[in-house]
Amino acid sequence: MKLKDIAGKLGCKLTGSGDVEITGVAGMEHAGPSELTFLANPRYGARVKGSRAAAILVNEPIDGAGMEFLISENPYLDFARALELFYQPPRPDPGIHPTAVVASSAEIGEGAAVGAYCVIGENVRIGRNALLRPHVVIYEGVRIGDDFLAHSHVTVRENCQIGNRVILQNGVVIGGDGFGFAKRADGSHYKIVQSGVAVIEDDVEIQSLSAVDRATVGESRIKRGAKIDNFVQIGHASVVGEDNIICAQVGLAGSSILEKDVLLAGQVGVAGHLTLGEGVIMTAQSGISHNVEKGLMISGSPAFDSGDWKRSIAAFSRLPDLIKRVRQLERRLAELKPPAEGEEDADE
Repeated sequence: MKLKDIAGKLGCKLTGSGDVEITGVAGMEHAGPSELTFLANPRYGARVKGSRAAAILVNEPIDGAGMEFLISENPYLDFARALELFYQPPRPDPGIHPTAVVASSAEIGEGAAVGAYCVIGENVRIGRNALLRPHVVIYEGVRIGDDFLAHSHVTVRENCQIGNRVILQNGVVIGGDGFGFAKRADGSHYKIVQSGVAVIEDDVEIQSLSAVDRATVGESRIKRGAKIDNFVQIGHASVVGEDNIICAQVGLAGSSILEKDVLLAGQVGVAGHLTLGEGVIMTAQSGISHNVEKGLMISGSPAFDSGDWKRSIAAFSRLPDLIKRVRQLERRLAELKPPAEGEEDADE
């Protein structure tokens, strides 16, 4: 595909003729002489001159780069869009594989493809153009919108609801039982029936081996546009807000409320019945046990303001020396301390 054609499809301004033939896209260090690359962070601008790429997506031209430019307001986003011009994941033809088990009461929309050994339960409704890869299991009473994609070994439990354009990667479980038990007098645990559901709104993606538990009563909800990474646990009756980013190995205890645009970095832990306000950022391995106001960045465990945390961490490595100095000062002060009243008389 010629560069000028790519510029037209992406809506980018082209510098140069644009007649160069582009065969693919790649990162700056790996791009070859017929490939398109990108520069999203100006800090790495010096690396452009060492790249062998034919063209680059940038905010503005770079002197001496030796390649053509596609000028973009968001080079990283347009790079993602350019990828789609050269690669689309394989998709089987519509239809139901002979080994799939589909209940007679299930409704499956036009254009859907149901893979080998899938199981679809009674009274399930699935929208248009769904793709269920092999070994997907959809329990009874589930409602799923259009353009659903479930990779192998996804399970959607009874009566859960899924919106349009939702992607579930391998091994995701939607609506497994919440972790709810009542303690008996003898110390044993009585299982609480998890009668609620899990609701996944439009344009959500949940990556491999993550779980969204159903509520004890009511619902757990993942709101529109949220993206959830691998190995994430969403506890029962939690709410994940619009456009949240939740990175790998995060755990939300039950009834956690995350408002819009929250970002939780890897291995964050959130105690139950807490609210994180709009735009909150928790850095990696933070643990939070209190509500957090909107717009704050917090770090550490127990977590507090990220700037204070950085200063504390910087001081932490100096603590042994600081303790030693304090003890020395205490000894010097003790030596300089005048004798208490009556001590001089006793000496005499």
